[in-house]
Amino acid sequence: MESSKMQLDRRNFLRGAGGAAAASILAGEAFAQQKSATPETIEKGSAFRPLTESEKLDRIAANSYPLRWIFKNRNNVGDKATVQKMQAKYGSITALEYPAYAKKLFPGVTKFDIWSSLFGDITDESQYEPMMVMGYNGKERQITEFNPGSPNGVKWLEKLAAKQKEEGVFCHHISNNAPRDICELDEAKRKAGVAVAKKWLDGAAIIGAKSMRINSGGPRIAPSPQPNETSYPKNPELEKYMDQCIQSFKEMAEHGSKVGVKVTLENHWGLTANPINIRTIIEEVNSRWCEASPDFGNWEHKYLVYHALNDLAPYAHTTCHAKHWDRWDNAFGQGTHIDVQRNVRIMMNNGYTGVFALEYEDGPWDGVEGAKYLFEQVKAAL
Repeated sequence: MESSKMQLDRRNFLRGAGGAAAASILAGEAFAQQKSATPETIEKGSAFRPLTESEKLDRIAANSYPLRWIFKNRNNVGDKATVQKMQAKYGSITALEYPAYAKKLFPGVTKFDIWSSLFGDITDESQYEPMMVMGYNGKERQITEFNPGSPNGVKWLEKLAAKQKEEGVFCHHISNNAPRDICELDEAKRKAGVAVAKKWLDGAAIIGAKSMRINSGGPRIAPSPQPNETSYPKNPELEKYMDQCIQSFKEMAEHGSKVGVKVTLENHWGLTANPINIRTIIEEVNSRWCEASPDFGNWEHKYLVYHALNDLAPYAHTTCHAKHWDRWDNAFGQGTHIDVQRNVRIMMNNGYTGVFALEYEDGPWDGVEGAKYLFEQVKAAL
């Protein structure tokens, strides 16, 4: 790991609601038992001094993903039963109301992370365009997506920027699913995906975002090595996708440098399920405008939960997702779950100076309660 840090130094990587919703901020009984968190003992704690309360709040961002159920949207988000249950409990908001809602939910926090599927005025068709996407079942389905380059889309972004200024809560990061085919072998599709990403980078600049995640695209499960006559497997199919992905991120990072928004790779699926692929892409792009945005929970097996995060931490400078996900409950023994505080320490001990966005995925609480649980855990670890 020390050699990795030295390499990064050489390459300069280390530079590096109103209404009913506002009235429903209080978490339920399940969260009430977890409303505070005790920092772990000093021998397990960070090597750095504890931060002051204001310093801690400056390192935390609200995250729209666990709250997505309460956003008014164009039916792209979540199952209807969960949406109805959450909105009955907490009310509903629009994305323009999100800065005010985040301000009430997390007092003192002045940053937020927003998911691309929540953008736009859902009553204005001119802000959206149809898009075919591949479902988890392998079948294509049509959705409509916000177009940040449309005239009314730009006006909506300007309204969001004004709301941010009014509330004193600002967009830090966009978790973006809209740019697709970034590593597509069909060159026309790859270029089209990069063009979408550039439009979003322009839109991100309007609302002052510091970074924007872009998925690698390609096969949901990356190609595997194949045996050959030498008995040393090779994976030329993976190399093809990596070549395309590196080229795309070079182009997107170059555009990001012009508008002041970094492009990031999150450990998601496909190429980016493997942290070595993320590191390789970042090193090959070799730009301060391209970095990692690690997620605490998006891994393929339990040994990646901490060790892979440690690998990616030196490549992250702006945003990471502090996540609780019951996918890993009992992975390390009965009653265990993702140790959020341990993961915060991993990031901090690797010199991370960026923001922790509170992305609760699933578990014993609903999205609002889970986000508040993460709020306390991250504060305790900082």
